Amino acid sequence: MLVVAVSVLLALMLVAIPVAVALIMVAYTLGWGFSDFAFYQAIGAVLWSNSNNYTLLAIPLFILIGELLVRCGSASKAYSVMEAWLSWLPGGLIHANIGASVLFSATTGSSVATAATISTIALPEGRRLDYNEGIFCGAIAAGGTLGILIPPSISLIIYGVLTETSIPKLFAAGLVPGLLLAICFSAVTCLLVIVKPTLVGNKTRKYSWKERLLGMLHLTPMILLFVVMVGSIYTGIATPTEAAAAGLVATLIIAFSSRRFRLKQLVEALLSSFKTTGMIMLIVLASYCLNYVLSIIGISDRIEMLFSDLDVSPMTTLLIVALVYLLLGFFIETLSLMVLTLPMLAPIVFAQGFDKVWFGIVVILLIEMALITPPVGLNLYVVQSTRNRGSIIEVIYGAIPYIFAMLLMLILLIIFPSIALFLPGRM
Repeated sequence: MLVVAVSVLLALMLVAIPVAVALIMVAYTLGWGFSDFAFYQAIGAVLWSNSNNYTLLAIPLFILIGELLVRCGSASKAYSVMEAWLSWLPGGLIHANIGASVLFSATTGSSVATAATISTIALPEGRRLDYNEGIFCGAIAAGGTLGILIPPSISLIIYGVLTETSIPKLFAAGLVPGLLLAICFSAVTCLLVIVKPTLVGNKTRKYSWKERLLGMLHLTPMILLFVVMVGSIYTGIATPTEAAAAGLVATLIIAFSSRRFRLKQLVEALLSSFKTTGMIMLIVLASYCLNYVLSIIGISDRIEMLFSDLDVSPMTTLLIVALVYLLLGFFIETLSLMVLTLPMLAPIVFAQGFDKVWFGIVVILLIEMALITPPVGLNLYVVQSTRNRGSIIEVIYGAIPYIFAMLLMLILLIIFPSIALFLPGRM
């Protein structure tokens, strides 16, 4: 039944059926075909009980914050500062792409939004300086994945809701691995450029220390915004939803204090946020329906029994679960992958004694890879659509080296769990 369900789901996605609709169709088919309960009678209760969740309110607020920052010019200023500080490294502007992704991730919580924003800002400059577009775009796509790891992360919020894990602790756990992964991306870039210097075009201009320090003033609003949101969560002053609301107020002040923000742009940001929120929440709620059906007909219990009968070590169980995520990540969009698999696989991992917070970061790293692996790597398509020329194959090849950096980070996280658990343990 599970094989049939996954096969039908993939087939529906391949013919461009919207993800949420495909999930509902599979849920209804399984419920009608393999159970004697009336699916249509239960659907209302399932949708209401899971959508009436205070924590999920943080999602549209974080999305709107990102939309406002793009339109008020804070993102482009952040990129200029990263160029001034990082362009001296082997790889030049590619490091600015990664650094700006870190900054933007720390205020938006979305990988796709991060990739779209940085590619819009960086690509014209990369073309002007004659950078190899494959590696340049691959770095942007990879840097964008940091949006779901560095807090505040929408994916970490959804993981916390699905597994009943402390979201403040998840945010704390994602900070150090996110920064280390960004360093790994920069290290990979340096190695690539040292081996093949022709990847980098003309030299960027040199910046004095005075210019760099003055440029840091442009980052003050984003740093204050990060302190308001994430700092209030870490210190226990606010819940993630309250912190998102406070962050939105601060973002509106930042936006309207800039000279380029107008009421028209506020309307555009609201409309874009409505669309993104609708897409995310439809997928989440549709996945709840499918998971409910899988539970009713006993698939979830049988999967747990299968792992129990295998009688393998906890580490082997973890590696099997990681392999499942890696394989499914080639074909299923990241958000759908997470909400579809966690209710079935997370209890198995937790039963082996693994920490909930630590496993959350492992899952996020695994689905980060799905964002830059074909054929359904969303960040690849986002960057290619902004690029609007050449073949997406060039972007795919450019992103491959950064997948190895993610695998390295995953191995380090498994060997040294304290990388993720150090900050939560001090809260």
